Amino acid sequence: MPKITSMAKRLRIYIGETDRYNGKALFQVIVEKAKSLDLAGASVLRGVMGYGANSRIHSAHIVALSNDLPILVELVDSEEYIAKIMPFLDEVMQGGMMTIEDIEVIKYGQKPPIR
Repeated sequence: MPKITSMAKRLRIYIGETDRYNGKALFQVIVEKAKSLDLAGASVLRGVMGYGANSRIHSAHIVALSNDLPILVELVDSEEYIAKIMPFLDEVMQGGMMTIEDIEVIKYGQKPPIR
């Protein structure tokens, strides 16, 4: 199977499970916006434990079941496409943190590489 490599950006958005925007889960709003902007890919990962700026530990441990587990939204695309979603994120983010990294993407198969 052919292997295609390219350079891209990875945007990681660290938020809480209970974060909302206009009554909807913030992670869902972000993924829907990424899709509408035609970004190459998005994933939402739910953490089992973590803490943020308030230093309060959130855990999925059975004894201390949290209703606000950490959420990581990860978007991968070219710098141009990641830049398209930044104004929206500036609008919807009420807290949390973001990181942007240069990455090398390795794709297997016939699909074209990330732009």
